[in-house]
Amino acid sequence: MCRQYDRQVLCRQICAQRSWPIISWRAASTTFKAADLQVELNKHPKEKPAVKDLVFGKTFTDHMLTIEWTNEKGWGKPQIKPFQNLSLHPASSALHYSVELFEGMKAYRGEDNQIRLFRPMLNMERMHRTALRACLPSYDKAELLECLRRLLDIDRDWVPKSTSASLYIRPTFIGTEPSLGVTKSNHALLYIIVGPVGPYFPTGGFTPVSLLADPKYVRAWTGGVGNYKLGGNYGPTIYVQNEATKEGCQQVLWLYGDDHQVTEAGTMNFFMYWINEQGEKELVTAPLSGLILPGVTRQSLLDLARKWGEFKVSERTFTMAEVLWGLKENRIKELFGAGTACVVCPVNRIVYNGESYNIPTMENGPDMAKRFLKELSDIQYGRTPSDWTYLV
Repeated sequence: MCRQYDRQVLCRQICAQRSWPIISWRAASTTFKAADLQVELNKHPKEKPAVKDLVFGKTFTDHMLTIEWTNEKGWGKPQIKPFQNLSLHPASSALHYSVELFEGMKAYRGEDNQIRLFRPMLNMERMHRTALRACLPSYDKAELLECLRRLLDIDRDWVPKSTSASLYIRPTFIGTEPSLGVTKSNHALLYIIVGPVGPYFPTGGFTPVSLLADPKYVRAWTGGVGNYKLGGNYGPTIYVQNEATKEGCQQVLWLYGDDHQVTEAGTMNFFMYWINEQGEKELVTAPLSGLILPGVTRQSLLDLARKWGEFKVSERTFTMAEVLWGLKENRIKELFGAGTACVVCPVNRIVYNGESYNIPTMENGPDMAKRFLKELSDIQYGRTPSDWTYLV
């Protein structure tokens, strides 16, 4: 695949995602350029850990990408430099007012030794939308992808030679305004760090998780920013995660409204595969109504399911009452989460209103969750050719 994305091709690909909000592809008047990239190689490369020793988010490569912006001068030149600490003014807006956002992506080493990204422009588009929502400056998304490609090319030896591991990519954009006051930042920093990772959950592998569904905790609300990948959406969930742990659960099932609408599970989008009241096989997930994050893995599962054409695929509101009724009538086949970090994660138990409900996901294979996982993995690791991948 061509390393440089053609702008018209990019536009068609994004527009094809019918449920994604579209932002103009016209390049901003001020942006950084990958052609201006400056590279300083690390003279003291670190020893790479064995795949069996990888813990999610604890190890980072030898290099990072940084790009500075000021309202006065616009974008500076992109820099790839040795991995290092940041130096921030104590009044930086990211520290006081959560002017901060991030993305989550992965690079995969295939059996052909090629390194691939998975639908990276969907991440670029989501990050750009979030930046505008945070009043951070615009930039050319394709230029950022090319800067990322250059970083990955330099640190390509860090991409694990394993189909059970990958290289996690964390693009981050923060306001660095060196003054107090709730206002638009006149200084900002966009940077990318990467590191090899194993399974997201400590239990590892394709292990089911249990969920605490407590309606008194809400992750997002109508008119809020739950559909943007802002850091402020995540910090407040840590307390609820700890409450879930006290109840013997690994994650939180986020509910919304008086009717207890099912939205997300932990940091994952949530899916239900069942026999609906009309007797049809149906895959259901919450709609992009502003309450949930428009996940790349979520979109990919929907695209695959619609391509198969074997069952009904619905993006609609559904409630805990609907889930419980389906359980009572033995119509629930599988519940699972989906996201970049975990890919596909089965659910085997929900604690709701003081009751524990066993979910028959694992007893049913789980055929659907495993099928999705295999299809995605085959594409990501190059076993199945696909225009969803982008060669580094």
